[in-house]
Amino acid sequence: MTASKKEELIDKALEVFYREGFHATGMDRLVAVTGISKTSMYKHFKTKEDLILATLERRHKYLMSLIIDRTDERADTPAKRLIAAFDSLKDWIAGGRFQSCMFIKASSEFQDPAHPIHKISADHKRTLQDYLVAQARAANARNPEQLGHQLMLLQEGAIVTAHLQGGSEAADDAKAAAEVLVAAALA
Repeated sequence: MTASKKEELIDKALEVFYREGFHATGMDRLVAVTGISKTSMYKHFKTKEDLILATLERRHKYLMSLIIDRTDERADTPAKRLIAAFDSLKDWIAGGRFQSCMFIKASSEFQDPAHPIHKISADHKRTLQDYLVAQARAANARNPEQLGHQLMLLQEGAIVTAHLQGGSEAADDAKAAAEVLVAAALA
């Protein structure tokens, strides 16, 4: 399998795992969807869990670009970025391919905190939270760690609400709450 075939396998597996779940998706299903034989898959990924980790790494890079890079592009100060992060969140939710958070799903299916899939999921969330804390610190918030944690809770709540109730209004509601928190922390 060439490098491009390997990348194609990761992309297709990501779509299936995101839509159908990790435990529910067997190797036979992946063979059917990707058109790549089990033998070829196992040449690049010794286990299904290795393939899951590769899809989560791909998803992490995508979401970092979508959330953090777009936030940095749309806002020119740390204080504005704390709010703009919710516009970036809304872009993702409203983008037409939103099916909740792949990392929430993964950590739910692999609940042992020591499991590599759980760890990569927790690391993804920690990266987002660290970004918010760094922006709060750069904006000179009174308690940047607390503000970053609160904003992360709002983002996570918006993701779950959008998944369960549909629509991107949850991101707007979270943004409105974030504006109150940020104003209070910067006053």
